Amino acid sequence: MTTNLATYSVVLTYSAMAVYVIAFIAFALDMAKRSGDVTAAAKNAGADSDDAAAAGASREAKTVATVRGGTVVLEQVAAPPVNGSGSGRSTKFERVGMAMTILALVLHVASVVLRGIAADRVPWGNMFEFSLTGTALITLIFLLVQFWQNLKFLGVFITGLTIILLGIATVNYWVPVVPLQPALQSYWLVIHVFVAIAGTGFFALGAGLAVAQLVQTYRQGRTASGKLRFMATLPDADRLEVLTYRVLLVGFVLWTFTLIAGAVWAERAWGRYWGWDTKEVWTFIIWVVYAGYIHARATRGWRGARSSWLALIGFAAVMFNFSVVNVFFKGLHSYSGL
Repeated sequence: MTTNLATYSVVLTYSAMAVYVIAFIAFALDMAKRSGDVTAAAKNAGADSDDAAAAGASREAKTVATVRGGTVVLEQVAAPPVNGSGSGRSTKFERVGMAMTILALVLHVASVVLRGIAADRVPWGNMFEFSLTGTALITLIFLLVQFWQNLKFLGVFITGLTIILLGIATVNYWVPVVPLQPALQSYWLVIHVFVAIAGTGFFALGAGLAVAQLVQTYRQGRTASGKLRFMATLPDADRLEVLTYRVLLVGFVLWTFTLIAGAVWAERAWGRYWGWDTKEVWTFIIWVVYAGYIHARATRGWRGARSSWLALIGFAAVMFNFSVVNVFFKGLHSYSGL
């Protein structure tokens, strides 16, 4: 019975990957259509040099509160354009991409559930299961965030990242269902690891926004260029920076809890809160990078591209921790199952 459920879980995983590929293609076609629409509108309006006018953009000033040197400052930030991702309007390809993403997530979650039932425990006891559950949670966070802010333009980034991580997991990390190691047989496994996965989901979303902010900054600095016209349908660089900060702030809070919960669990399991184990060190490094990002952004000197690069360095540290530290470094946290 356990073997059958584990097999069905793998089949559902591959099915979810196939649907994610369809979603990725739909989101990519949406980007291409946005570019074509902007170009066509520019020609019709006879104003190629003004992307905002060509795209029919209508921007309003929006007040955003930021912190500088301990003082709250109100700033006027351009609101996202009325067309594209800044409004409730969406293209056919975007709707297909979202529908396929939801379908893929349903299959994905079903594979996670079957893996958990087969193992008779939470499905994140090794690298394969962590990857399976983590990518599902990243996609779920992406979908839930849409109720707060229209970030569907990140669909191509999120589905692409999910496909890559799931592909690596199924090819390199898959292991049969086995019982948990004694050190992992604790309720802290549910709390500590789940919150870490959730924090990683917000870091991934923030990384996507940081990339968009860097591209938008590049485009806005070259208004005479006809490249990257689809970016005219996205929020401007200032707005993307604010969104990046807000998303990463949530991830940082979750990662802080992860660090604290890990220390408490370590004391329960090994009789000490901190031991400079490789995994502990890299978890702390990630925390320091994002703490530095939040602190640096609160000062005027680290706004714009520099803060986005720091956000991407933080996500690179997260990916290094996931793909290298978990697999190649030996220590008390060697639970990859490989």
